[in-house]
Amino acid sequence: MEQKTIYQEQEDEIDLLGLLLAYKRKLWLIILVALLGGVLAGVFSKFVLIPQYNSSAMLYVLSKETTLTSLADLQIGSQLSKDYSVIIRTRPVLQEVVDKLELDMTYKDLRGKLKITNDADTRILTLTITDPDPELAKLIVDQVANSASDYIGDIMEMIPPKLIEDGEIPLYPVSPNNKRNAVLGALAGIVLVCGVITVGVLLDDTVKTEDDVERYLGLTVLASIPDRAKTKGNQHIHKHKGSKGKKEKKPGKKKKDTREMVGR
Repeated sequence: MEQKTIYQEQEDEIDLLGLLLAYKRKLWLIILVALLGGVLAGVFSKFVLIPQYNSSAMLYVLSKETTLTSLADLQIGSQLSKDYSVIIRTRPVLQEVVDKLELDMTYKDLRGKLKITNDADTRILTLTITDPDPELAKLIVDQVANSASDYIGDIMEMIPPKLIEDGEIPLYPVSPNNKRNAVLGALAGIVLVCGVITVGVLLDDTVKTEDDVERYLGLTVLASIPDRAKTKGNQHIHKHKGSKGKKEKKPGKKKKDTREMVGR
């Protein structure tokens, strides 16, 4: 049992090593797809996506017409902040904004553009409108703040929330973030290529080494035969290198026997 466990761990290590080697062999493809994905995502983000602008207004929530001094008043004010957040998003308030500004949208569309936040331990509500038109974003958020204040005062019969800061025309869009989108596109390309390579490695069950024979076929390799083509090529290279250092001797004429010359 222990031997099987050890063998399984070795097999996992070999598979992981093979996967890393496959990544290394296809490193050029990973880099190419990452660059291509980053460029395409950046171009799409800059020229296709519509820039969005944010404009915010702030309301101050009061629980009484008198000055808030007691702890109970403070707690009531905090609770009212949550109630006001729900009331501001209701249909009567948003529909009044749509009608007064003659917006080409429904109150549900306007609700999707509206975001209300309440910082912890405060009675301040921040209303934020997101729209492709920066000037329209300011007009909408101001009207939402005014309509909500009037509606809350009438419904709850208490002092309405005070507008402490109106919206302003934003100068820069909040989205899209072209650099971030380009980086995300590059990362998506890397993940895609690595996933394809991983699937290819996992599905590849061809026998390449002696370990593969034992793993897939359950046979033990007794001997291996070298590749004759590679062997001959190496021998030819060694012979060619060895012949460079030796000078070939030209066949010379044999000297005539001096005794034969004298006899003649």
